[in-house]
Amino acid sequence: MTLGFSVDELLPKARGGGQLKMGLSKLSKEGWLQPNPDTAARREGFADYPEGAQLTVEALEPGEELAEMLGIKGGLVEAAMAQHEDMCLLTQFDGEEHYRLIGTAVAWPSDWRPADKMGLPLRALHAPIAGYKEQLASGVDHFMARLQPGQIYGRCNWFIAPTVEKRWLADKPAPIAFAHVTPENAGETLFVRSERQTLRRLPKTGAILFTIGIYVEPLGALNKANIARLAVAAQTLLANEGDRRGAPHYAASLSAFAARKDQI
Repeated sequence: MTLGFSVDELLPKARGGGQLKMGLSKLSKEGWLQPNPDTAARREGFADYPEGAQLTVEALEPGEELAEMLGIKGGLVEAAMAQHEDMCLLTQFDGEEHYRLIGTAVAWPSDWRPADKMGLPLRALHAPIAGYKEQLASGVDHFMARLQPGQIYGRCNWFIAPTVEKRWLADKPAPIAFAHVTPENAGETLFVRSERQTLRRLPKTGAILFTIGIYVEPLGALNKANIARLAVAAQTLLANEGDRRGAPHYAASLSAFAARKDQI
């Protein structure tokens, strides 16, 4: 199965609202990373956001293994600069069951700061996500433990953001960030952000590589089916999850825009 490399291709395979789910698809090596990445944009992204590169001592060896696997000199950061995807490394420490974040090369984060997450286990990493501990944590832990070298799995998600920029670090409360959005201008003022995520175990070190490919489009640029899909999803997010995403401040305008679009 393939996931595609655009918002319109990813959205039909992403979770809508309701209960959390991993929604994993098995990928081929050819479908792992985006072909022909814009490496100039990647270099610029890291230059503008140097704090996106966070490396512990434990990340050095798997970072070098990854770079070698991709035919690149260097380590984790150099590997991520040469690809479209941001990259993170996770590993288990002796005597622990859970995986911890040990390295990041992130130019385009979706409202998170790598320095705040370094060293945390998976459950703490995902603590802000409503329902993660109750609905998803055990399944994720089980999957990570069983992931074999050579296997590649992918999933995707979506966010509604007030900016088209690939790096999104929310600097305003949602009521202010979405205050200008109306049913009439939602197509130009709401931006749909999708993360194309993959998981792969590195064969030598056993670390797990987590990649995040960022795709952003104005709501109005998407096809009708996806606009309608988002309108339903925004109304059916888990209560606390919707609040965290700012949905109460844009969902009505999104739904009204979708209804108008459907009549054209």
